[in-house]
Amino acid sequence: MLELAIARALYDRFPDASEGRLAKIRAHVVSRHSCAGVARELDLARYLLDQAQDVPEPELKRISLSRNVLAALLEAAIAAVYLEHGFERVEAAIVDAFADRIEFARTGHVDNKTELQEALARSGTQVQYAVLDVEGPPHDRRFVCAAVIDGEQLGVGRGTTKKAAEQEAAQQALEALGFGDGAVEA
Repeated sequence: MLELAIARALYDRFPDASEGRLAKIRAHVVSRHSCAGVARELDLARYLLDQAQDVPEPELKRISLSRNVLAALLEAAIAAVYLEHGFERVEAAIVDAFADRIEFARTGHVDNKTELQEALARSGTQVQYAVLDVEGPPHDRRFVCAAVIDGEQLGVGRGTTKKAAEQEAAQQALEALGFGDGAVEA
């Protein structure tokens, strides 16, 4: 239901956008990260904490903060509302709950690595990512990654995950190569 509601909203809002661009925006909007963010905004963890009875408090607290658990909780809530009220009633609520994420995805790079890869593919060039450094203890890592194109380091990114660091490195490489912002025109 989530993907259908968002895909329909994007198709209606951005009729001139390419299928590929709409697919990228949809993927960002319905990602686990976005779903967890909406679950936090709706305070769904509180409902989990209120309803769980046989789970020890420390474990319950830990799982209520988990991105995966929050995303799954949101998807389950959407499914429950759909089963009770039907698609027409849940669609508007989904689009409303994800409105900020739709706007963010529309106005910027939602996946810099893909944008860079596609831009380079037109010229037959490829990007490679290299981990330059890993900082911090195992439970609190920070990664430093580089985007390397034709042997030249064109971007360096930092993040709490390797993927986040690579995304930042790809963004810097896109800027260094002078590629546009990829935003969808409203």
